Amino acid sequence: MKKLLIWFAALAVLGTSTFAADQESVRKAPELAFSIPGQGQKLLSQYRGKVVALEFIYTTCPHCQAASRVMSKLQQEYGPRGFQVLDVAVNPNADLLVENFAKDFQVNFPVGWTSADQMTSFMGFANGRFVVPQLALIDRQGNIHYQTPATEDENWDKLMKEDAIRAHIEQLLAIGNASTHPRSASARAAAAKRGS
Repeated sequence: MKKLLIWFAALAVLGTSTFAADQESVRKAPELAFSIPGQGQKLLSQYRGKVVALEFIYTTCPHCQAASRVMSKLQQEYGPRGFQVLDVAVNPNADLLVENFAKDFQVNFPVGWTSADQMTSFMGFANGRFVVPQLALIDRQGNIHYQTPATEDENWDKLMKEDAIRAHIEQLLAIGNASTHPRSASARAAAAKRGS
C-alpha cells in the first residue's frame, strides 16, 4: 500500500510539473507586420479574437507547399468556428512569388511575405538558422501556445503532424469558447431554472 501511495504521489508531481512546463511555454505573440498582395501591410494583432495558425514558408519549398494544402483543409473545416490560417513567406523575392503560390496551390487563406529577420525575431530564434515551414499556434487573446523549434527534430516532427495540429486547434478553439461564455454551465442551468 505504501509503495502504491508513493507511486501516486510521484505521478501527481510529474503531472503538475508537466502542466507547469506547458503553462510556461505560453507567451504573448510579438507584433508581426507582413504584406499581402492587393491588401498592403497587415499586422498579426488584426486577427486577435481568432485562433491563428501562423505558418512561415518558402514559396519554393515542397514541404511548405504540402503544409499549405493541409492548412487549406483545416481552414475550411475550422474557419467557421473562428480559426484563421496565415502563410507568411520569408524566402528571397517572396513579394514576387506569393500571389502565384496562392493561386497554384489553391490556398483559401491570406498569403503574405515578410523578411526572414522578422520571422526569426518573432519566433525567438537566436542564431538565424531554421527550417521551413515554421508554425506558431496562437489563441484568441494573442498568446502563442505551440511553436516549432528552429531546426527539425522530434518535437518539430511531432508538432507538424496533421493530427497534432488538429488537436491543438480544437484545444485552442475550446479555450476561446469558454471565455466567450463567462457563466459556467451550472450557472447557466441555475439561471434557466429561475427563468432569467
